[in-house]
Amino acid sequence: MEFRAVVQVRLGQVLSLRAAVPRPQVFLLALTAAGALLSLVDTPYPELAPLQNLPTLAIVAGIGLSLRRWPMPTSAVLCACLFLWLHTLGGRYIYSFVPYEDWARALGLPSPARVLGLSRNSWDRLVHLSFGLCWVHPISAWLTQHKRLSASLAVYIAVEFVLAGSAVYEIFEWLLTLFMAGPDAAAYNGQQGDPWDAQKDMAMAGSGAVLAAVTLRLRGRRIASQ
Repeated sequence: MEFRAVVQVRLGQVLSLRAAVPRPQVFLLALTAAGALLSLVDTPYPELAPLQNLPTLAIVAGIGLSLRRWPMPTSAVLCACLFLWLHTLGGRYIYSFVPYEDWARALGLPSPARVLGLSRNSWDRLVHLSFGLCWVHPISAWLTQHKRLSASLAVYIAVEFVLAGSAVYEIFEWLLTLFMAGPDAAAYNGQQGDPWDAQKDMAMAGSGAVLAAVTLRLRGRRIASQ
């Protein structure tokens, strides 16, 4: 009887934690996981695309588990998912071959390369920029809500996290390619012949983080003044 009571209590705790995640957030995470899986269907690069997008499933699972313990606003979850959606599109085409020029042409839009003066496929730059833009809000929201930090300190730490995370990713990418064959390593890395690719990627992430931080602080001051 005692064991049964313990099981019932544990089961009730698990169900209550699961119910604590709002349905819109569950939908966003499920959509993100489904997108990562569907991106691997008939991918033009079956040898490399799974290395890009299968880890997304682990990230989604981690976010879902963390939300059970540390609730977050839906806007923060949306920001995280938006970054993962952009990454999923890039991973399907191993970044260097994302056909955004074809997409723009099909929609009747001007060429992004011509408008922005791009000399290479720059989807990776967009995703690194979005890493800074999209993750400052979730991290700062978590710090203010669950660690009781001031808004200013939380935003500062979030920017530092993006800078550190971007650097760690570039190191991880380099280490991973050391164990891959030459052509596969170059394709996965997405350097496209640019020796300063890693530094530019980190600069894009940092720029996005600073822009997001300024936006959050201006929004916070406007709300406080009302």
